[in-house]
Parts: sequence; C-alpha cells; structure tokens
Amino acid sequence: MPRVLIADDNAPNADLLEAHLDGTGYETKIVSNGEETIAAARSWQPDLILLDVMMPKLSGFEVCRQLRADPATRDIAVLMVTALDQANDVEMAVESGTDDFITKPINKSELVLRVRAMLESREKPNELERTLAYMGRVQQGL
Repeated sequence: MPRVLIADDNAPNADLLEAHLDGTGYETKIVSNGEETIAAARSWQPDLILLDVMMPKLSGFEVCRQLRADPATRDIAVLMVTALDQANDVEMAVESGTDDFITKPINKSELVLRVRAMLESREKPNELERTLAYMGRVQQGL
C-alpha cells in the first residue's frame, strides 16, 4: 500500500487532504512542521509527500532541499501544496527539487489524480520516463 505523508501546520488543511485521499487505498500520516517532515521521511519512508510551503521551523522549500540532498530520502516524490501563486514561488519550488505543485484551495479530483499519477510514474526506471509518464497521466485526467 503506497504511503503518503501530509505535511501541513494547519490541522484543518491537513485533515482535508487526508479526507480527500480516504478510500484511495493509500496509507496516510500527518506531520505539522518541517523538522517532523524530514524525520518522518527518514523513518516512515513514504512514497509521496504532500508538502505545504509555509510551515514553522523549516519552510517547504528548505524541507525539499534537505530531502533531495539526503540519499535516504532523495527519491521520495514531493507534491508541494501552496497558496502561493507568484512566478518566483513556482521557480523556488522547482529549484528546491519538488516534483510538482498544486495550489490551494485544493480540488479533490485534481489532488487524487496528481497523487495517483505521481505514484504510478515513480515505478518508471529513470527520471525522464517518470516525468513523461506523470505528464501523460495528468493530461489524460484533466
């Protein structure tokens, strides 16, 4: 069963993300700050992290950078969840190593589609094939 770590300091937002994934067959776990996210990524080894950008202790950008720098966590898929929508925010997300991002307010169908596509694409043998598979799945679903 794929594991999805939900990292959001706002409990209602985290609960909503978890509720959106209810019934999809994913095991979920919630953490509420950047340091907990890194610790859970190392110990729980999720397949995907839904990572809020604005969190205490470490921002989602910094968490993503640290995950990518650690051989034990660098291959975990990261989908940033953010209310930020400025061009430089997207640029910072990409530079930090996120696989993709989704903006708030979250649309349940879009979230489930992106999570499924990202998890399925992670089975591909290399980064190019993963990216192409993910993009194809998202385009089919939208």
